[in-house]
Parts: sequence; structure tokens; C-alpha cells
Amino acid sequence: MKSRPAPAPVRTIFGSIGCAWEGLSYALRSQRNLRIHMAAAVTAVVAAVALEFTPLELALVVLTACVVILAEMLNTALEFALNLLEARDHPVVRAAKDLAAGGVLAAVAGSLLGAALLFGPRLWAMLWGLRG
Repeated sequence: MKSRPAPAPVRTIFGSIGCAWEGLSYALRSQRNLRIHMAAAVTAVVAAVALEFTPLELALVVLTACVVILAEMLNTALEFALNLLEARDHPVVRAAKDLAAGGVLAAVAGSLLGAALLFGPRLWAMLWGLRG
């Protein structure tokens, strides 16, 4: 007769949040690119507040920044998981890592385009002394 695996411990919502916080903290300590994305996100939000973005515009800036941070963290998690494989140089492992990195690049490119559309007109008006 086979024994059943022990059930996973039941976590409270606070326990789950604690685990998530540990993951974010670890990523910030260990991943240079995530620190760069986080600094860019904070800068963008501060600039949006300073430029008196509407609540909807500010929400778009925050959401876009969160998508980039999410993409970077998922990319890191996938790389860590794939590094456990014996065949690190396997073409499928390489392709999976490149696809995840491409996802981060797409998120960053989209955020830069969004930033140009949101910040551009205001900064252009400030540069030329016009009202935006």
C-alpha cells in the first residue's frame, strides 16, 4: 500500500503575502535589471505626479510599470527553474530563456511607447513654453 504525500500546510493570507514579499525582496537584492526597472518605475510615477497627470493617466503609468516588473520577475523565475536542468545548453532551454527575455523586452518597449505618448506632449509644451 502506497502512502499518500503529506498535505501542504495551510497558509493564511498573511502567510501568502509574506512569501510574496520574500520573493520580491530576494529579486530586488539579487537582480540588477529588476532594480533598474524599479528605479524607472518610481521615477515615472514621481514625474507623472509632478506633471499633474489625471488619475487615469497616472493609473496607466503605474499599471505599465507593474507589467514590466512582473515580466522581469517571471523571466527570472523561469531562468532559475530552467537552471536546475542538467542540459543547460539544450536548445529548448536556451529558446525558453530567450522567449522569456523577449517578453521583458516587449513589455519595456510598450512602456517606453506609452511613456512617449503620455509624457511627450507635456514635456514638449514645457520645452517650448506652451501650455499643455
